[in-house]
Amino acid sequence: MAVDREGIKSGYFQRMAEESMRENGIVPLSDAERRLSRDAILASRPVGAGLWVFGYGSLMWNPAFHYVEKCRAKLFGYHRSFCLQTPIGRGSKDFPGLVLGLDRGGSVRGVAFRIAEEAAEEELDIIWAREMLAGSYCPRWVHLLDEETGARFRAISFVMRRECDRYAGDLDRDEAARRIAHAAGRLGPCREYLENTVLALHELGIADGPMHDLLRRVRVIAGGGEGAGEGPRLTEAS
Repeated sequence: MAVDREGIKSGYFQRMAEESMRENGIVPLSDAERRLSRDAILASRPVGAGLWVFGYGSLMWNPAFHYVEKCRAKLFGYHRSFCLQTPIGRGSKDFPGLVLGLDRGGSVRGVAFRIAEEAAEEELDIIWAREMLAGSYCPRWVHLLDEETGARFRAISFVMRRECDRYAGDLDRDEAARRIAHAAGRLGPCREYLENTVLALHELGIADGPMHDLLRRVRVIAGGGEGAGEGPRLTEAS
């Protein structure tokens, strides 16, 4: 199973993900719940705000939605963290993996994508079908800084819900590395998700010491050596 535009639009990705979620005791959001969430964000859109979406993880290297503009941006008050435990996608029931979320504190650099107004419904549906499968994240309007122009603007991003029973932000770095090194699911190895993220950051010229340190630890555990500058070719998986 891959996370791509065709799979999301056809409903294949959601069906496979929801099947796996139910097998693991996770209640998926319904289509109606996702639409309500999307509509609520649009209704709370700040006056004059463009339709921007902030990507800090797999959206950076596999957005799957159409956009008309992008820029490197910085968000204050949150940091990129492997804080969501997952028994699907990048993990299993017996060995859950970890995926990224925005957790409280610090700052994070990533990519902001602007969606054309006339394509808002279709493109946001794709994003919500992907990011809001189980309500682990809370979509909200955040304040971003365009790192090239210095302009400040608003964007939609997906923040980790700490009350989620799969929140894993309190794991120490060694345990997180062990899980990422060994977990795998329908989307592939959890390690690949981290490697693709670090490679995307490298290509964007974004320094993220914790992510590079985590990748070094994962490669040592997996027997891949100490180098964090190398990485795999990008895939179409999320």
